[in-house]
Amino acid sequence: MAASVREKQAAALKRMLNFNAPPLKNTASEPVWKVLIYDRFGQDIISPLLAVKELRDMGITLHLLLHSDRDPIPDVPAIYFVMPTEENIDRICQDLRNQLYESYCLNFISAVSRSKLEDIASSALAANAVTQVTKVYDQYLNFITLEDDMFILSHQNKELISYHAINKPDILDTDMEAIMDTMVDSLFCFFVTLGAVPIIRCPTGNAAEMVAVKLDKRLRENLRDARNSLFTGDTMTGGQFSFQRPLFVLADRNLDLATPLHHTWTYQALIHDVLDFHLNRVSMEEGLGAESSPAGARPKKKNRKTYDLTAVDAFWQKHKGSPFPEVAESVQEELDRYRAQEDEVKRLKTIMGLEGEDEGAISMLSDNTAKLTSAVSSLPELLEKKRLIDLHTNVATAVLDHIKSRKLDVYFEYEEKLMSKSTLDKSLLDVISDPDAGTPEDKMRLFLIYYITAQQVPSESDLEQYKKALLDAGCDLSPLNYIKQWKAFTKMAATPASYGSGGVKPMGLFSRVMNSGSQFVMEGVKNLVIKQHNLPVTRILDHLMEMKSHPETDSYRYFDPKMLRGSESSTPRNKNPFQEAIVFVVGGGNYIEYQNLVDYAKAKPGKKVLYGCSELFNSTQFIKQLSQLGQK
Repeated sequence: MAASVREKQAAALKRMLNFNAPPLKNTASEPVWKVLIYDRFGQDIISPLLAVKELRDMGITLHLLLHSDRDPIPDVPAIYFVMPTEENIDRICQDLRNQLYESYCLNFISAVSRSKLEDIASSALAANAVTQVTKVYDQYLNFITLEDDMFILSHQNKELISYHAINKPDILDTDMEAIMDTMVDSLFCFFVTLGAVPIIRCPTGNAAEMVAVKLDKRLRENLRDARNSLFTGDTMTGGQFSFQRPLFVLADRNLDLATPLHHTWTYQALIHDVLDFHLNRVSMEEGLGAESSPAGARPKKKNRKTYDLTAVDAFWQKHKGSPFPEVAESVQEELDRYRAQEDEVKRLKTIMGLEGEDEGAISMLSDNTAKLTSAVSSLPELLEKKRLIDLHTNVATAVLDHIKSRKLDVYFEYEEKLMSKSTLDKSLLDVISDPDAGTPEDKMRLFLIYYITAQQVPSESDLEQYKKALLDAGCDLSPLNYIKQWKAFTKMAATPASYGSGGVKPMGLFSRVMNSGSQFVMEGVKNLVIKQHNLPVTRILDHLMEMKSHPETDSYRYFDPKMLRGSESSTPRNKNPFQEAIVFVVGGGNYIEYQNLVDYAKAKPGKKVLYGCSELFNSTQFIKQLSQLGQK
């Protein structure tokens, strides 16, 4: 199995932290102690990949933000990992003047311009610190990998490249150019790190096409300059794409607006939807509701706890794509298994307290010593297991509270029926006007999905009725204004996306089957099983990856940056199905689509699919963007 992007990016970071020399595996000597200075961008790139402990093993004693007040540490080398922005460069020059560190190894997250390098050089001269600036590197790491098969472009300043920014009606061409350049810079970094030149496919007439044209140009320019090309030499040989190039599909968010609003039923997507989940870290408030404080007393201050959900966590890797009821059962099973192991250790302890000198006790003692040794050696493992079980118990309980209080199972089932055009068991108006079901936002999401997926737009009188019900439920109607314009516009452009014959099979309500000792009281929550179906993005990928002819994708443009001359029509096209593909959604993505692609790839042995998006938003954040667009 070739290295994933996540591994490649982590390896690049480790090389950087070792002063850009390959890290030595087998040395018993201590690493060189050094400090790491990063900006917010650098922090976001490093934090999902390297834990603090790993940084320490690499010899990083301190890691500080560039723009914080830092004390001079004159006899320690410093490694900088920052974006080449004006203010960062100014701050680095200031550090040189103040002689903060012994030496400076400057790493820029994306390529630094000539003029900025000259600024650094002149201030190094002025500060008499030329010899101390040991290295200056462009790292081309301007993207964030969250999973082995998922990446996003940025987390800081993401509103600059958000769906809202791209689709503003009053956007200037110059602004649009800037947004596209930002995205292309990150995508270029992504392919440099991957070490592969893709074949690019994109739809026509939208933001995705603009990104594709610019990216093609940028890759071409780099390949043409053979001496400085980033895609030659040793970086390419170890790549996973030794004989076949990956397909890079650019999709536009406008292709499918229903999925980001959809209520979901798989573990990872649910966490992202209802809890605060950023860059693989969940933060939630502890101690909700249980202890009611006596009247007049100050309410207890809620602690915020953060949990990291990482690749090391086997339970998470196995269940992040499972339907929630399955996850609840698995957590319970893990807990029971852990308790059994714990009881075994306790039992041994009591036996070891044996008194008396009789023969039996002595023979038992020698027998148990062996047992105890093995129990003690398995303790660290047990404790780690306990930590992970507690983590998932807490997270899953928090998710369950949301499901129960907002009736998310009802919404999920209803929306699946809307999207797969199957028969509905109760009218949309009933769900919207049911005061117990969900928050105003849940109702708005449901209605928008209905509106987006409806074959015929509801008549004016019906719409008024819905609007009144939504207003009574306390909804903000501005997202609807935008979706109305969008629907009218897409109707001219294309047919609405179809969502496949998906749907869910209700398995009956959860009864008491979940044994009475269970942590999770699932009564009244529907046990829904998801039927596999492809979302629009996955379907488009399927057509392009398998080289199927289909009206939906036949008009997609084809770019091959390796063909130095020749127009699009004359480019000889690859006829074989692709083994590797990267799907990138311009305008933002979500875990529902990611999960759908993961499931698609699982069903096709030997195929690898990566998912990327310009930003990762949950439906709350997306609705906010829609309502800003609707208020214009």
